[in-house]
Amino acid sequence: MSRSRAVGLLLGFAADRLLGDPRRGHPVAAFGRVARGLEHRLHGDSRLRGTVHTAVLVGGCAGIGVAVEHATGGRPLLHAAATAAATWTVLGGRTLEREALAVHDLLAADDLPAARQRLTHLVGRDPTGLPADEVARAVVESVAENTSDAVTVPLVWGAVGGVPGLLAHRAANTLDAMVGHRTARYERFGWASARLDDVLGLPGSRYAALCVLAAAPSRAGEAWRAWRRDAAAHPSPNAGVVEASFAGSLGVTLGGTNRYGDRVEHRPVLGSGRPVRPGDVPRATALARRVDRLAAVVAAGAVGAAGAVVCLRTRRGASWGTRPLPGRRLRERAPG
Repeated sequence: MSRSRAVGLLLGFAADRLLGDPRRGHPVAAFGRVARGLEHRLHGDSRLRGTVHTAVLVGGCAGIGVAVEHATGGRPLLHAAATAAATWTVLGGRTLEREALAVHDLLAADDLPAARQRLTHLVGRDPTGLPADEVARAVVESVAENTSDAVTVPLVWGAVGGVPGLLAHRAANTLDAMVGHRTARYERFGWASARLDDVLGLPGSRYAALCVLAAAPSRAGEAWRAWRRDAAAHPSPNAGVVEASFAGSLGVTLGGTNRYGDRVEHRPVLGSGRPVRPGDVPRATALARRVDRLAAVVAAGAVGAAGAVVCLRTRRGASWGTRPLPGRRLRERAPG
């Protein structure tokens, strides 16, 4: 199963790079509709209600994944196909790149109003009145954060937990985007979704930052210093790590003032380079693409290697168990 899981992760990653997200009928959109319907029934200014909401939805997706693993167990080709389909469903690296470059193209064409509008496909901040450099900063920050959320973190959970891990993480991450906001409606109800997404993102965000170091070795020192120096000041325990490493690798400064409706956040400065310019968007997407490929290959390779070690140990154990003990054959042949 480990070998078919590794193959499935690579095939699903390749499908995302080639095809991106389907324009219609995306399973994540269907999950969002189910989550919204359940929210209408359960919502209240209560952490308990929010925890139930999260547990039902994330647990349900994990249960579907367990059923898929059980149904395809023992059939490597079918298991690899199911893992590939789940991986393609939850990854979003190609679509992230397309959206980022679409904003860049509008900035390059000096169509700032259209670039601001297109930016809303990537971030939740209010783009009204943002100059071109601030639009570009928002895009680079989104590329960095979502390289972790939409690629490296699901790859980690896919490697560790197979289809259940892939689906459970995507459910938690989607719920965080839907209800994990510090607003009057979701301050308490969305608490469980936000905390669960933080916990699930811890290993994958660090993995993303390590992949940034490896994907751009000539800038690894600056990326490492920005990570160690600046990441902890970010309000997110995961976004800060990957955004800081991207800032150091690209030689730019991220962070600043962001407006979310009536709420204003002053994010800490990440990196020690110059401010972001529109031309940095293609550089950020190119770095993200290298990180994605490296993360997929290493994750699949780790799964395959772990499976090979387990298989080797199992065979050795079986061989030892059937090998006659010293002197046993002689005793058996001795006359009674």
